[in-house]
Amino acid sequence: TKSKFFEAVMRSHARLTYTEVARILVDGYKELIAKYKALLPHLKQLYDLYKVMRVSREQRGAMDFDTQETRIIFGAERKIEKIVPTVRNDAHKLIEEFMITANMAAAKFLNAKKMPKLLRVHDGPSVDKLMNLKTFLGELGLTLGGGDKPTPLDYMYLIESVKDRPDCHLIQTVLLRSMSQAVYSPELKGHFGLALDAYAHFTSPIRRYPDLLVHRAIRHCLQGNKPETFVYGFPDMITLGELCSANERRADDATRDVVSWLKCEYMMDKIGEVFPGIISAVTSFGFFVELAEIYVEGLVHISNLGQDYFHFDPTSHQLIGERTNSKFRIGDNVMVKVARVSLDDKKIDFDLVVKQSGVKGAAAGGKLIKKRRKK
Repeated sequence: TKSKFFEAVMRSHARLTYTEVARILVDGYKELIAKYKALLPHLKQLYDLYKVMRVSREQRGAMDFDTQETRIIFGAERKIEKIVPTVRNDAHKLIEEFMITANMAAAKFLNAKKMPKLLRVHDGPSVDKLMNLKTFLGELGLTLGGGDKPTPLDYMYLIESVKDRPDCHLIQTVLLRSMSQAVYSPELKGHFGLALDAYAHFTSPIRRYPDLLVHRAIRHCLQGNKPETFVYGFPDMITLGELCSANERRADDATRDVVSWLKCEYMMDKIGEVFPGIISAVTSFGFFVELAEIYVEGLVHISNLGQDYFHFDPTSHQLIGERTNSKFRIGDNVMVKVARVSLDDKKIDFDLVVKQSGVKGAAAGGKLIKKRRKK
């Protein structure tokens, strides 16, 4: 696929929204089709191209985990009114595919020009994580292809094969957590999740500093300058990559802190209420539950799991009762009561009411015995 870069100013005349485009292309809204009649041929061409590119993406093995994102709806007093799932329609997917293509082209262009650059790097799973993943899958009678070096396509084959299983949520969660964290680096290591040899952050709705560095490098080339005269060298890009990666994590942490505080505020008047939920994570000290249709997460501590000793098995991602053999793992459905909410700590505590299998919580404390290592 050929691509060309040039300096330009983009002006959006139609100011179309994702919802409007989806209604035109997918739902066939007559009023919108008539309103944007002049743009219809262009939109249809984009949609046809997206479908072709989507097939190509799937064939190379780019990962597509079925995760649920949410957005917060605020009321008049700037407090959370409700939390709703984010709906990704075909218009969102279309733009996402073209953004990925532009990012690919940017990385390819700068590589060809031998420019110092900042790439988005995503390594494959580490040896330890891969070993734990294979052990977990083996206990379920599943295997991940690719031996010691599985490819993104191996992951996608497995994801596709388990999509109708009742424990699909658990398997997808464990697969996702086996992945390395993406970082910014000038080293050409590729992007495992997208199954690409080279990838850069070149375009986004909200401009990031790594995007600007890539823009500067491309503009430097377009103006006929040589790589060695660029204001940044390879060592600079290493430093900038580390800085941008660290700041990205700081921004994510700050976002989580704010959202956690807002969700705590939202749950303050719900103490004592009972909700259905699903176990989203298991730790040595209990498990986290995400409430259904509310999308708020809280902790059920092991002290609320009854008169039993619980072993934490990190490989199978579950707590196991020594006497009762009660098991709690990712994906289990439970009923919980909101017990405590702390705005200062940004934490929500639940009491277990009942598990789907009928295991009930008790006021008396459960105790934890860490899983012993085999010698």
